[in-house]
Amino acid sequence: MKSFIAAIIVVTAASSLHAVTPDGKQKLVLIAGKPSHPPGMHEFRAGTMLLEKCLKSVPNLVVDRHEQGWVSDEKTFEDADAVVIYADGGGKHPAVVDGHLETLHKLIAKGMGFGCMHYGVEIVPADAGKEFQAWLGGHYENAYSCNPIWDANYTELPKHPVTNGVQPFTTKDEWYFHMRFRPAFGHGVAPADDNGAKFAPILIATPSDATRDGPYVYPKGPYPHIQAEKGSPETMMWTIERADGGRGFGFTGGHFHDNWGNDNVRKAVLNALLWVSKAEVPANGVESVVTPDDLKQNLDPKNAPMPKSADLGTPRVFQRVAAR
Repeated sequence: MKSFIAAIIVVTAASSLHAVTPDGKQKLVLIAGKPSHPPGMHEFRAGTMLLEKCLKSVPNLVVDRHEQGWVSDEKTFEDADAVVIYADGGGKHPAVVDGHLETLHKLIAKGMGFGCMHYGVEIVPADAGKEFQAWLGGHYENAYSCNPIWDANYTELPKHPVTNGVQPFTTKDEWYFHMRFRPAFGHGVAPADDNGAKFAPILIATPSDATRDGPYVYPKGPYPHIQAEKGSPETMMWTIERADGGRGFGFTGGHFHDNWGNDNVRKAVLNALLWVSKAEVPANGVESVVTPDDLKQNLDPKNAPMPKSADLGTPRVFQRVAAR
């Protein structure tokens, strides 16, 4: 009898490690942060709505999208396979306020996937630095990492499900770099293992010397340790397969809303959303179309005027933005 009861306990515990929706699809909980920054920047709501729309044609995924930094009811996590946050980070990161870190600890202990995009990859180390290194493989750290606006040229892409169908591309964005990766992962520009965790760089580019010299968006820098590595490649998107079987990814782009109109940027992120949820990524990646009109929809109401395209990417745009 004791052995029978023990077997039931083992089976029950094992079954809780992988949530299954009623229709057998993988489930992604996609969280958009609160409004911030001038128009056309940090459009978390509009951006997640575009991504959700692009994923509707994927047969093996359910997307449960939420706004204002967290889910409306945490019961939605019960059958979720991954949680991805696209929001402002730092000290007010949705992952650390209002007891959310404890919730995420429990979910990730069950093997749930976890991803963060743009400012969402930044965390105060004392708040959740160890967690983000464990769950994502690394994070942005103020005054260690930097956030210039620059043209990143991704000339070569590794073989990985996240790069399925993605072609080399160049975009101007606030591409963060010099992440605080796990020590075993070094600077994050090469595949690495750490006690069963597998790290894979996805988007790698080499910042120009002028980019390293700044100014950065905030603080404007420059930092000597960033300047000292001129000519070195940097990783702006990466994945991790944790030792517990869960997956994670970080994507540092996503500052300018218009970049969701770039087919390759969008495809890399859509692929990552499937991958982190353990849904199959199509051989040619997630096919989708976003029109100029689509990019104008669902933008947050903001008082400042929309910056002209010629001004996008210049530090002047950020003079009226509060400190990150």
